[in-house]
Amino acid sequence: GTCPHLPTIEFADVTAEMYPPQTKLYYDCDPGYHRKASAYLGIECKSEQRGAVWKYKPFKCFDEKNLWSVTPTMELELTEQQKREPRSPAPQKQEDFSESKQKDFCGPPKTVPHASIRLPQQHYVGQVLHFKCQTGYDKRPPTFGNRTCKEENGKIIWTPLDMRCTNDS
Repeated sequence: GTCPHLPTIEFADVTAEMYPPQTKLYYDCDPGYHRKASAYLGIECKSEQRGAVWKYKPFKCFDEKNLWSVTPTMELELTEQQKREPRSPAPQKQEDFSESKQKDFCGPPKTVPHASIRLPQQHYVGQVLHFKCQTGYDKRPPTFGNRTCKEENGKIIWTPLDMRCTNDS
C-alpha cells in the first residue's frame, strides 16, 4: 500500500538504507553537468524470484563544458548488482534486517559519477526513514530517530518521531 504524505521535519536530513518494491527514485545531475535529453534518470525497485533488485537504464551526466567535444567521458554501465555505497550520511541507528527480510527490499542505489539521488515523493508500506538533525540544530536530544510506514488496524500510518531539531540552547 501507499503511505500517507510524510510530514516535513524542519532542520533534519532524511535518509533510507532499504526501499520496498515499487519504490521509484530519480538521479539529478550535479550543477554544471547535464544528461542527454533522451536519458531517463529514474530507477525502480522490482521484486523478482531471487529478491528485490533495482532496475536501471544506462545514463551518464556530462560536464556541460565538454558536452559537444569528442573527448572520452566516463561510461557507466549500470547492472542490476547493488553497490553498497550510499551517498548520504549513514544513519545513527541501523535497522535490524534479517537475511530473508533484506531480500525483499532494495539496498542503497548505485553511486553515479556527477549525480545525486533524490528521496522518493511516494513511499510504500515497509519503508523506514532515518532522521538526523542538521549540524547546529542538534542541541537538544534526541537528535535522530526513525519513522516506519506500516499498516495498523487496516490503516496505513507513519510511526511517530520523537525528536525536534532546534538550535535553542
